[in-house]
Order: sequence, then structure tokens, then C-alpha cells
Amino acid sequence: MLRHSPASPLLSLPGAVAAEAPDEGVAAHYGDLFREQRALADGSGFVDLSHRGVVTVTGAERLSWLHLLLTQHVSDLPPGQATEALILSAHGHIEHALYLVDDGETTWLHTEPGNQEALIAYLESMKFFYRVEVADRTAEIAVVHVPAGSIAEAPKGAAVRETPHGRDFFLPRAELESFAADHGPAIGILALEALRVEAHRPRLGLETDHRTIPHELGWIGTAVHLQKGCYRGQETVARVHNLGKPPRRLVFLHLDGSEVHLPPHGAPVRLASEGEEGRQLGFVTTSARHHELGPIALALIKRNVPVDAELMAGGTAAAQEVVVEP
Repeated sequence: MLRHSPASPLLSLPGAVAAEAPDEGVAAHYGDLFREQRALADGSGFVDLSHRGVVTVTGAERLSWLHLLLTQHVSDLPPGQATEALILSAHGHIEHALYLVDDGETTWLHTEPGNQEALIAYLESMKFFYRVEVADRTAEIAVVHVPAGSIAEAPKGAAVRETPHGRDFFLPRAELESFAADHGPAIGILALEALRVEAHRPRLGLETDHRTIPHELGWIGTAVHLQKGCYRGQETVARVHNLGKPPRRLVFLHLDGSEVHLPPHGAPVRLASEGEEGRQLGFVTTSARHHELGPIALALIKRNVPVDAELMAGGTAAAQEVVVEP
């Protein structure tokens, strides 16, 4: 059973509505989803991500050791440079997605809610004679996200991951409420998810299933470095990249705005011409209501589906945009 973080104290803020799986423990929104999205897009406010798992790796050999395990090139990772990486199965299927930064003494990373224990178990099993220490810091450290363009300053001593989409601060859980008071407005996870879908960025457990490989989601390049080897699953990565095509591809969907309900995660994707009794070509991974684009979604579909085909997501008409080339 996954062990989730304690509920955030920011759920007591005015208007807070608790999020559902997989984001239990933080707010879905604080009363006005579209206002929160616009604020985030404009570079103001922050998102409480204190439900995410936080893991640290210390020791003189931490980066050279992680380099052997991850899909990303991290042996020479400069202090303060953010990156992301995957851990694959022996067959190249995605098992973990990590968002990390090194501060010169410690590698900080966050991962999907409740997944830190399985991640730590794997890392511990691979320590061998390396001088590294792995620690679960979830109970004491919380992640908050401030958007690109924010002038918010990182709390003193906090590790910072800075990316084109914004910055992640690793701060003591005890400082969450004071951070919120100084850096509001608080913005719910649904606003961040809508902008993630708009940006075509995959998320473990939503865009992935037990057989997903990185090529299907566009994670080659951002989370997978093709000029390194010697990690579990590397043979599959190289073979598909050099000799073939992935069996599925991620697509972005513009959904029919007249429908009241969004298609849920796992809703079947079919050709519109075949209707709701047609063969299933894939499934919806994440759907969202966007403040400008209206209802949108990501979906994982068979690679050979024509790029101009009109689709149905659940019972909702959907026009596709290519994310991963067929």
C-alpha cells in the first residue's frame, strides 16, 4: 500500500477544496479554477505540492552512482541545475519519474505521491559498495511550485529546482503556512494540471501504464539522455530509437466544449467515424478545463492512427494535435 504524505495545513485556507487521487492531501482549487489558472500563467501565486514524495541522496559518490541507475546524464550535474530522469525496468518500461537538483552536497528529488518508498527500496538495493546515503524526507520537507515569471524568493536554505515552467522549492513542512502568507495567492493542483496538459508534459501514473516506454511520451531528450548507457532498460531505449518506432504515441486533444463532463482517465479513444462501438485505439490519460482553450486532454493512442483522424474520447468528440511523431 502506498503511504501518502499527511494532509496539507493549507487545506484550511478559505475556499480550499480537497483534491482527489492521485493528488490527495492538497487542494484541487481554492474556489475559482480559472482565476487560479490565469494567475499561474501570469507568473503569480504558488502551488502546494506537499503531497509529493521527497528523497535525498548524500555522499561523495552520489552523482556517479545515480548516473549508473538513471536514464539521464548526471555524473557531472552542476550545482543548481535542474533535470529530470526515469528509472526503467529491465524491459525498458517506465517505473519511476524523478525531478531533481543537486546543491553541491545533496541531491534533492521529488516523485509522485506515495511512490517514494518503492523508489527508496530500489535505490537501497543498488548501493553495493558505493558511499551514498538515501533518505526519505517527505515527513519533514514539502515541495511548493512557483510559476515562471514569479518574483518570489526562495526561503533561506531551501533547495531550488528552476525550469522553464517555474521553480520548485524544497522547504521545511513547518514553514508551509508562513510561506503561503507571504507568497499567495494559493493555487490548486487542477490549475497546474491544466497548464501541464497544455504544455504536453507527461506525468507518471497518468500518461503511463505498466508497458509504457519513454519514446511514446516524448521523454527522449528531456528525461532520457541518448549518449549514455549502462542503466537498466537502456537496450530497449537504444533499439527503439535506432531501429524502430514505439507502438503508441502521446496526443493532445481539443475536446467538444458542449459536453458537461470531461472524459476520465482511462476513457477509451476511438475513431469518430466508428462511433462508440468502434475498436479502442487508446485511452485518455489526463483531461482538464483550460481557461483559454476550454476542455482539453492528453491521450495515449496506437502509433498508426492517422494524424488527421477525428477521434472520440469516451463519448466526446476530439480533434488531435501531434505530440509524438508517428
